[in-house]
Amino acid sequence: MIERIKKDYGHTIHAAYIGYITQAVGNNFAPLLFLTFAGTFGLSLEKITVLTVVNFLTQLLVDILSAAFVDRIGYRASIVSAHLFSAAGFLGLAAFPALFPTAYGGLLAAVVLYAVGNGVIEVLISPIVEACPTEKKEAAMSLLHSFYCWGHVFLVVVCTAFFRLFGIGNWRILSCALAAIPLCNAVYFLLVPIYPVLGGHEKLSFGGLVRQKAFWLFLLFMVCAGASEQAMSQWASAFTESALHVSKTAGDLAGPCAFAIFMGTARLLYGRSGERIPLKKFMAGSAALCIGCYVTAACAGLPALGLLGCGLCGFSVGIFWPGTFSMAARALPGGGTAMFALMALAGDLGCSLGPALVGMVAGKSGGSLKSGLLAAVVFPVLLLAGLFFLRTGKNGSGVADDGA
Repeated sequence: MIERIKKDYGHTIHAAYIGYITQAVGNNFAPLLFLTFAGTFGLSLEKITVLTVVNFLTQLLVDILSAAFVDRIGYRASIVSAHLFSAAGFLGLAAFPALFPTAYGGLLAAVVLYAVGNGVIEVLISPIVEACPTEKKEAAMSLLHSFYCWGHVFLVVVCTAFFRLFGIGNWRILSCALAAIPLCNAVYFLLVPIYPVLGGHEKLSFGGLVRQKAFWLFLLFMVCAGASEQAMSQWASAFTESALHVSKTAGDLAGPCAFAIFMGTARLLYGRSGERIPLKKFMAGSAALCIGCYVTAACAGLPALGLLGCGLCGFSVGIFWPGTFSMAARALPGGGTAMFALMALAGDLGCSLGPALVGMVAGKSGGSLKSGLLAAVVFPVLLLAGLFFLRTGKNGSGVADDGA
């Protein structure tokens, strides 16, 4: 069995799926507990916002550094270490608030640990799968990224059931249990085959990469993709409770859980039919839908419409991240680790900016998360404009129009 795992690239892809599940747990477990943290540790909305910002800024810093260290120490050592950092963060989330001088300091330390793991996972998982000997790369990439969504769904369902059965006050036990996921996958990644990332393409130098006009446009797409996704995802639980006035259980299932299900569905849909749907056209339609979802969630007078906006927003953002990766890999095949790292950096910058903008605007508006979400509509608007710019070919990138 072990020898088969060492030779079968299918196991590499399965380990990558679990890697994205690990990242989903790391990014979305704490947001389910934001109001619990606020009540238990006496934290303000601004301090809660800092937890999200620190998470994604740490991932951003890791993205910057990974371009230098990954090729030196190797993909296997890097991805295994990433999972160990994630496990340490989940364990620390439970233990550090009681061990540190302040509970808030303990929470921040735990967030930094699993954010390091998440950052390396984000940089490495996509190129690891891109390097596997598979056909229909765009569809494979979309399917891969759908597992982030299924991991989010898994997390919300497990948390909802656990909190109902054992009470939300026992969240520390669940945090420790979740550490088993990255620990087991670290062992899995020790065994699976990992293929050379460039796959025969001539490697672009850093200078050559940044001189490509298309590369800068893809970076903008990644910023907008991360911001559009996480502005809603990170605040959906708190939004449904405080602004829509629904129960914790109903809010988490109809808000962040529905968001993740719809996001995974969009990625799965493109993964199964990507050969028949032009990628840029799919992304442009999704951006327009995203704008409508943010406006609906923020402005709807009925809780049901607000929940619908939250859920459908997941479908609208589903293709943004994997679609941009696929377009970049096709347009700049020699980009290698540096390109994937810089794109992940841009995505994580967006993941910081989106939730931070929501939190800051909400804080300035007397705690109104509706105002915060309405401000976040700027990100899908920018993405849609960028796609139009790419579609018309005025950027001189040489990217094929593929019928969009």
